[in-house]
Amino acid sequence: MSKIKLSENFIRSTVKLALNEDLFPSGDITSNLLENNKIVKFKLISNQDAVIGGLLFAKHAFSLVDKKIKFIIKKKDGSFVKKKSLIATVQGKAQNILIAERVALNYLSHISGIATKTNQFVKLAGKKCRICCTRKTIPNLRVIQKYAVQLGGGTNHRFNLSDEFLIKDNHIASSNITKLVSSAIKDKNGKKITVEVDNLKQLKNIMGLRFNRVLFDNMNLKNLRLGVKLVKKYYETEASGNVSLKTVKSIAATGVNRISVGSITHSASAIDFKLET
Repeated sequence: MSKIKLSENFIRSTVKLALNEDLFPSGDITSNLLENNKIVKFKLISNQDAVIGGLLFAKHAFSLVDKKIKFIIKKKDGSFVKKKSLIATVQGKAQNILIAERVALNYLSHISGIATKTNQFVKLAGKKCRICCTRKTIPNLRVIQKYAVQLGGGTNHRFNLSDEFLIKDNHIASSNITKLVSSAIKDKNGKKITVEVDNLKQLKNIMGLRFNRVLFDNMNLKNLRLGVKLVKKYYETEASGNVSLKTVKSIAATGVNRISVGSITHSASAIDFKLET
């Protein structure tokens, strides 16, 4: 799939929904205790080494509450920062900054967390093997999470079920692998076809058919290496299945073109940021 680009309108409307969720029905009843004429300046600091992502989400969180708040960005999305780095400054009425603070930090924390974890996998996999995300995303947040993967140097897998054919184990269990692949080839209409196999016998049954990619699922390193050797001249190769930071380097060393990792979206830890005066 093509790279995801987030428009200003998309970001603004997404953040507006988040603010509505946080402020319904009575607004920020605690921040309303403050005098709303005091101007303060906060520093946005990262409490961890991280790949930064989501700065425009944070900026819109503040501007939607108060257009006069000045959010000055010091780093770019996709840049690596060290612990205690200054990410941005926020200046404006204290009450309004505090109203938007949590929504802004939530977006930054989540997007940066995915970008950071993706980047860890990317570095371990090396330059010859791409790290791909999957459809294991939070419902209605997929486009944001896949954007975060890009920031970390990862590659987006299909965005949804219409993007390409992916014949998986449960499809095969409900039919016949050769029949399914043949049907996909007949109906592909320009779409790519990926076929998942979990053993070399399955692989040999489909060798020679004209599809695009073999996905080796939960194979041990020995069989994965053999599988890649068998098909590398004919198909793109991908590995998946409980891939971790401890195992990704050895999987990449088998020669696979891609490794898909569900945990970079469904289990990435949030990055800790803080606002301080």
